[in-house]
Amino acid sequence: MSFTTHFDHSRLGCQTQKPDTVGGMGSEEQGRPRLTAKGERTRARIVEAAARLIYERGVAATTLDDVKAAAGVSGSQMYHYFPDKDELVQAVISYQADVIAGNQRQADLGSAEGLQAWRDMVIAQARSGEGKGGCPLGSLAGQLAETDPHARTLLADGFGQWQAAIGDDLRRLHRAGRLPDGTDPDALAITLLATLQGGLLLAQVQRDTRLLETAVDTLLQLARSSRPDVPAGSGVPAP
Repeated sequence: MSFTTHFDHSRLGCQTQKPDTVGGMGSEEQGRPRLTAKGERTRARIVEAAARLIYERGVAATTLDDVKAAAGVSGSQMYHYFPDKDELVQAVISYQADVIAGNQRQADLGSAEGLQAWRDMVIAQARSGEGKGGCPLGSLAGQLAETDPHARTLLADGFGQWQAAIGDDLRRLHRAGRLPDGTDPDALAITLLATLQGGLLLAQVQRDTRLLETAVDTLLQLARSSRPDVPAGSGVPAP
């Protein structure tokens, strides 16, 4: 999508992403007391600032001092919530995953119109920014999966949430008879997510969304192919 970031509500990183639609981030890390409402807001502000900077600059180029300044917090506040950078990066991963999965569920891929609208949104937003930025969750995977086992586990969980949200909608589409007989909605969800990630990466490195568009459209065309038990031209609705 104009893959600026989903922090700009008109330009969404990977999905229909709007941070204000996701519930407050918890502070139930083991061994830590529950935060007050004010503490939750401060922590959330730090995580959102960190997510924005990491998306724009990358993990390695984002320091705790950068985040402190962007969030408008003191050094003591910063280190109270996040004693080290690893903990902050882990919170950013969870934040991105929650935003993406939560808002994927609002995209309504369970209807033909919703699926088409989602496709159009993905392509339009990628095109508006010439593919810059890629996917917030996917870009984190590229930076951390091979060097940080804990981060990799969180990323895997995040992609699992996203896949499940897509799969929920595709199962509704399947039950409505809008997918060919024999289609496995969960397998299709994995394929759609993989296609989206690969297309976004190509759009990012080439600064051109045509390959993303081709990949997504080809998959959706295959997904709406006429069922074998229905003659061609019989008016079977396409998702």
